[in-house]
Amino acid sequence: MKIYIGADHAGFLLKEELKKILETEGHEVEDFGAFKLDPKDDYPDFVIPVAKAVSLNTRSLGIVLGGSGQGEAITANKIIGIRSAVYYGGSLDIVRLSKEHNSANVLSLGARFINLDEAKEAVRTFIETPFLREERHIRRLDKVEKILR
Repeated sequence: MKIYIGADHAGFLLKEELKKILETEGHEVEDFGAFKLDPKDDYPDFVIPVAKAVSLNTRSLGIVLGGSGQGEAITANKIIGIRSAVYYGGSLDIVRLSKEHNSANVLSLGARFINLDEAKEAVRTFIETPFLREERHIRRLDKVEKILR
């Protein structure tokens, strides 16, 4: 699967580890940065390119990382066609339901709240969980898309 990934300084180290794991598992990963640890960088510089790439390639997924994941998800969700969900620990049900019910296509990880093992499980759940394609979920997504276009 094609996966676009990006992170600011808060998510940089976790992004680097996840990228290696994803590539080892056979995924095609395109990294939009950061490419070095710079405490003065800004997450929109990395999140917006990820979200735009996912919006143009509907058979892809995106993963963005920051301190809490909240700003990253908010930013990604500004791009039409993006449905970003936040995970910063706890039950993986939120990741699973975000895919099953909302067809989430970007996962935003709060790197200051999760460790590598939690991030790996969240990413694995995100990639492996299908959208259920039930009529009620499609209807709701269609309403949102109609309003935005």
